[in-house]
Amino acid sequence: MSWLKELFGTHKPIIAMCHLIALPGDPAYDSQKGMDYVMERAAADLKALQDGGVDGVMFSNEASIPYLTQTERITAVAMARIIGELRSQIRIPFGVNVLWDAEASVDLAVATGAKFIREIFSGVYGSDFGLWNTNAGATVRHLHRLGGKDIKLLFNIVPEAAAYLGSRDIADIARSTVFNCQPDALLVSGLTAGVEASATVLQRVKEAVPHTPVLANTGVRLENIEEQLRIADGAIVGTTFKREGYIWNEVDGERVRTFMNKVHQIRNSLS
Repeated sequence: MSWLKELFGTHKPIIAMCHLIALPGDPAYDSQKGMDYVMERAAADLKALQDGGVDGVMFSNEASIPYLTQTERITAVAMARIIGELRSQIRIPFGVNVLWDAEASVDLAVATGAKFIREIFSGVYGSDFGLWNTNAGATVRHLHRLGGKDIKLLFNIVPEAAAYLGSRDIADIARSTVFNCQPDALLVSGLTAGVEASATVLQRVKEAVPHTPVLANTGVRLENIEEQLRIADGAIVGTTFKREGYIWNEVDGERVRTFMNKVHQIRNSLS
C-alpha cells in the first residue's frame, strides 16, 4: 500500500508500541518516583525498539487502567511532555494513541508532530468501559481544524474488550467504514492487548476492502507473524517485545532483534 511504504520505507511495516507506565491521574501512578521515572522507562523502551530495527513506534498510555473514553486533561499533557523530551531521540516515524479518547489523540498528534493515530473512531459498542459511542465526523473535522489533515488515521474496527452494538457482519463493517469514514487503514484486534487477532477475521476484512491497508493490531508473536503478514499489510506489536512476553515488563532488545530478523525473512519471501 503506497502510503505505508512511503512513510515507513518498507512493505509490511512493523509498528512497535512504546507503552508508557502509569501517568499522573492514573490509579497506578507512582507519585514518589514521579514523571522522571516515567521518562526514564519510556526512553529505555524507545532505544531498545529503535536499536532492534522496528519500522515505526507508537506511544500510548497503556497503563492508564481502568481506561476512560473521555480522558482527563493531564493524560495528554503528560504524554506531550514525554514525547517532547524524547523528540530528538526518535529516528523513525511515530504515532500516538490516548486510550480511548479520539479527540485527545488528535490533540496530542498535532502538538507533537505525530504521523499517525490509532483509535476507535467509529461505531457504538458495549464494553468493559460502559456504553462506548463515537463520532468520526466530528473527530475528523477537529483534526482538520487543527491543521492535521496529513496525519494518518488507523481505525480499529474490532475494539478490544468491546462488541459492536447490533449484529453486523465484520466484512460489512469494514466496507461501510471505508465508504463513510475514509480511514487510512483498518486494524483488527483480539480481545485485549496481547491476544491474537483471528487470521480468519483478518482475511475477511482484507478481502472486503482490498484497496485499504489492513493491519493486525494485537497478539502478533514470533510464532504467528508469518501467517499474519501473509494476510495483513503490516502489524502493530507491543507485548511480544517485552521481557518474558509480559505486557508490563520493559522492552527486551534481544526479543525485538529476533522478531525483526524473522520479519525481514518473511518480507524477502513475499517480495
